[in-house]
Amino acid sequence: MAMVGLFWIGEDSVYVGTEPVGAAPGVRLTEAGVETLGPDQSGFRAWDEVVRIGTEGVPVRSGARRMASMAFDAVLVAVTGYGDLPPAFLVEVATAEETVEVTVHAAVAGGFYQPSEYELSVALLERLADGGAEVGDLLAWGRDHAAEGTPPREEREALLRKWAGV
Repeated sequence: MAMVGLFWIGEDSVYVGTEPVGAAPGVRLTEAGVETLGPDQSGFRAWDEVVRIGTEGVPVRSGARRMASMAFDAVLVAVTGYGDLPPAFLVEVATAEETVEVTVHAAVAGGFYQPSEYELSVALLERLADGGAEVGDLLAWGRDHAAEGTPPREEREALLRKWAGV
């Protein structure tokens, strides 16, 4: 699996945020549509039903602030032996009839996204919802590259620009 922007991409799956484990909530993007996961939010919406995919409360920080936060967290875990789950944020999947909100966890190391990757990810979610982009492109990249792990920031941003058409 590899993290590119808000997306956790594997060889056969794409998640917004981390891949959920067990009954944890999550949002999976497939070539056929959007699958919301979790005890109270489970459901599937075909792409032709989806009018919007939005996010709220995504943890975004500049590079310097992100590094300071990661260093503090590492010291805290080393001293206390305890760590927290990554920050959570909401993913909203809207159709003409309903809007479903699912809480997901950040997939990025340190729990905070770079502003540029966040903005490009939002642009990609908008393009996916309006039919201007295809999840198949992310899956194809995942089949070829996800086993290598998360690419460097410049490559992630280039991928997001390509997929979002910006």
